[in-house]
Amino acid sequence: MPQTTAAQREKTAAALSSVGAAIGLTSLKIIVALLTGSLGILAEAIHSGLDLVAALMTFFAVRVADRPADATHNYGHGKVENLSAFFEAGLLLITACWVIYEAIHRLITHEGTIDASIWAFVIMLISIGVDFTRSRMLLRVARKLGSQALEADALHFSTDIWSSSVVIGGLLIVRLTQVFRLPAWLGQADAIAALGVSAIVIWVGLQLAKETIDALLDRAPEELTTQIHQYIHTIPNITEVRRMRMRRAGNKFFADIIIAAPRTFTFEQIHELTKQVERAAMDGARGVSPQGDIDVVVHVELAPSPQETVTEQIHYLAELQGVHAHDIHVREVDGGRLEADFDVEVQADMHLSEAHAVASRLEQAVLQGNEQVRRVTTHLEAPNTNIVRRQDVTNQFPEMVSTVAHIANRIAGEGSAHDIHLYCSRPAPTELTLPLLHNIQTSELDLVLHTIFAAEAPLSQVHIRAEEIKRILRLTYPQLGSVVIHTEPPE
Repeated sequence: MPQTTAAQREKTAAALSSVGAAIGLTSLKIIVALLTGSLGILAEAIHSGLDLVAALMTFFAVRVADRPADATHNYGHGKVENLSAFFEAGLLLITACWVIYEAIHRLITHEGTIDASIWAFVIMLISIGVDFTRSRMLLRVARKLGSQALEADALHFSTDIWSSSVVIGGLLIVRLTQVFRLPAWLGQADAIAALGVSAIVIWVGLQLAKETIDALLDRAPEELTTQIHQYIHTIPNITEVRRMRMRRAGNKFFADIIIAAPRTFTFEQIHELTKQVERAAMDGARGVSPQGDIDVVVHVELAPSPQETVTEQIHYLAELQGVHAHDIHVREVDGGRLEADFDVEVQADMHLSEAHAVASRLEQAVLQGNEQVRRVTTHLEAPNTNIVRRQDVTNQFPEMVSTVAHIANRIAGEGSAHDIHLYCSRPAPTELTLPLLHNIQTSELDLVLHTIFAAEAPLSQVHIRAEEIKRILRLTYPQLGSVVIHTEPPE
């Protein structure tokens, strides 16, 4: 979900407006701090100066972070936002330590005089108003576009409101001390206020540093990881989530997910399953970070499924051996013991010893793959890949066609049999003499028959009835060769 040009412009505009606000506040606070001698206001001025530096870093960071991935930055440039926030946290902590040192020095030496004039209160109230406005604006854009840098700025400026309030409280106490000649120790309230501001700055700095360090060190976002796990586990046919690795760069998340899927799945089924996992990961990411972008890589490992049947196991193991198994029959004998019989198709030009070795390996694989199977018997078959020449002789055997239809209708239902075709290996002349007709009638004939069964009929019953039709047809016409019965529901 890459950001559009309009979204990038909105993010840049928000960062630039924060820079303008920081320039104005820093200038006003420095002037008032110099005029009043207030250490609290000076601490706020330095704090705002760092806000300016942080806002500038954020401005350049969001511009660089929006660049697309390239040959040297395969995961994009989103880490620039995290790096910018880390430097911002470092500046905040250094400044707080300096202000604490100055405040303690003033409390001990009682140096410095403070002029708690009306301008000091005015500039601090202006500061609160500006910080309130830009913190709300930055937070709105940050949540809309999923920008960690803008979100950090918004959090930072919202704490400035509280720190400015602490400074106003300190100045108010100093002013009351000067007007009403209260005890002299109350005149140190400004230095105490500076300590309060520093404590707020340290708290914000540590929180910001922890978040940025987690992102820079690729700490997995726990809430998002848990959410995606829950979404993926709702997908059917996933037997296990074997590994999930996640990292964050700016507003983008990267996820590497390894799942286990039934080994009997086709390539198309596995591909569809990976798409379902990708959609689940995206839905889970939007649940935690609505505007966050996520890049998902899914790797599928095949594994036995608890729902896997013995027939599916045999098909799968046969394909691993490079052969095809069909006509599989599994029976239960002696109270739970399973036996499996099936045909194995091997290459027609393969020697018997070689074909037998292939079948033996398959039998051993089936026995080892399922402890319930105690006996396996295979029948070797060589598939006929030749194209045989046949002549359609249906019109020459109207009586036989009528009999075939009667037999099929008697078992499948009246009007079931249709589209009956007979094929002979010898060409049928237009005018048949009795000797030629006798030769065709005694030749092997191939039969293709279409039958209609009820749409809701179980396939197992349909198969049984089709086999019954085939059995009666072969008894009636011993010369039949290949018999194919196509079963279908009513149109």
